[in-house]
Amino acid sequence: MQTVKFRKLIDGDREDYEFLEECEITYASQVGARLLETLEKLESAMSGFQVTRLEHCLQTATRAWRDGADTDWVVSALLHDIGDIHSPYDHDEYAALILRPFVREQCTWTVKQHGEFQKFYYAKQMGKDPNTRERHRDNPYFDDCVEFCECWDQQAFDPEYQSLPLDFFRPHVAEVFARAPYNEAVIRPGARKPLVDQRVAKLRLQAA
Repeated sequence: MQTVKFRKLIDGDREDYEFLEECEITYASQVGARLLETLEKLESAMSGFQVTRLEHCLQTATRAWRDGADTDWVVSALLHDIGDIHSPYDHDEYAALILRPFVREQCTWTVKQHGEFQKFYYAKQMGKDPNTRERHRDNPYFDDCVEFCECWDQQAFDPEYQSLPLDFFRPHVAEVFARAPYNEAVIRPGARKPLVDQRVAKLRLQAA
């Protein structure tokens, strides 16, 4: 296997660093595939719910798809809990960092904050404040995160729900992670797209 010549970074030459850049580009191009492999491991992640963590992610993404959501929303919904494996106490930030170079800022922010917004549904039963999300009230994406949790995330624990299989979402993940990272035309700071598009939802239902 080809390697660089140096043993200390300071000793590398242009040839070394151009070679490493090629290696990085090749490795980065496989991120989507590696994420899907990681997502599959959620099948055996934290138990206690009536569905597995993988099924929860599939249900969340399926609800997004059936609501006519665009690719950024669907992939964000699919991967929103992928951090449960390696970073269970910061799983939302973990997922957001993965998504940030490749999807709209709107989606990244929603994924990053969804853990706190989900407390609205259970914190009171635990003797805690269910309204800590209110500290984000002035953020332009506040309502988007509320809707993400209300319509998709908090509902996705139903063992009778018929979710789409992981293979259905593979092309969507591949599309997102094939994008050039941090492309302003993709990130679109401040831009908002609706989570629900009834026209698209109807077309998808008819095509199913």
